[in-house]
Amino acid sequence: MPSVLDSWTFKPALVKSVFRDVAPMHVSRSAAWAAAAVTGTVLTEIIAGARTAAAVEGRKKLVPQDLIAAIDQNVELEVGTKWYDFSPTFRGLTGVLRDADGVVVTTRRRRGVRKPSAVAGAHRFEAGVKRLLRSQGVTAAPAMVRDLDGIASVFLTDLARDAAMVVREGGIQRFGTVSVGAPGDAAPPSSLPPSSLPPSSLPPSSLPAASLPASSRRVSSSRRTIHSDDVLDATTIQLMGGDLRQRALTAARAATQNPSAG
Repeated sequence: MPSVLDSWTFKPALVKSVFRDVAPMHVSRSAAWAAAAVTGTVLTEIIAGARTAAAVEGRKKLVPQDLIAAIDQNVELEVGTKWYDFSPTFRGLTGVLRDADGVVVTTRRRRGVRKPSAVAGAHRFEAGVKRLLRSQGVTAAPAMVRDLDGIASVFLTDLARDAAMVVREGGIQRFGTVSVGAPGDAAPPSSLPPSSLPPSSLPPSSLPAASLPASSRRVSSSRRTIHSDDVLDATTIQLMGGDLRQRALTAARAATQNPSAG
């Protein structure tokens, strides 16, 4: 997991530029540090999984196939999936998508008329990706760097979009009202049995209830500024419950304690 000092991997100025691409809001410096730490944690975890896959074949240089193997081994690493439609690495691996009329949606149709800003601006993350690779003691083929670059860009863009949504809605409102506790605390029991809850409040059967982001209200009443707490809420939306989410949240909180993040 990246330390507080490693959160510079994706510099606050870069993070803020991504947020500005998503929504015309002010981004506090602590929010930028938190988002950088979350993104760095996610990329570090992906690189670690790819490194393990490469080690099985006795390699230190990572290739795109190592990325596929890492995702296959750990579903938590399946982030930034919009990048998949633009990367040759994932061509033919994302399954067949059909529209409402049952017609197969081609890769070109999935991509849309124009590239989303996250994909068009992916090259901005190359320097940070290379720093992360060096910190992990590995190198990567250009195609692998490009994939990590694209995933980082799409993930951070999605994180920014969800943080902006949290600001606009005054908190996470998706799963009803529950008490918010510290990580590791047991979830408070519901006053209603599961069978009496409305379908929209029941978690998907494929995920444990504890893995869903709890509802929360924003500490700040400002609807024009994204704060670090908004980034933390966005992180719980972007990352399914598990070790990766907890490490990302811990890294984000630690990053906001950095005097430079004030």
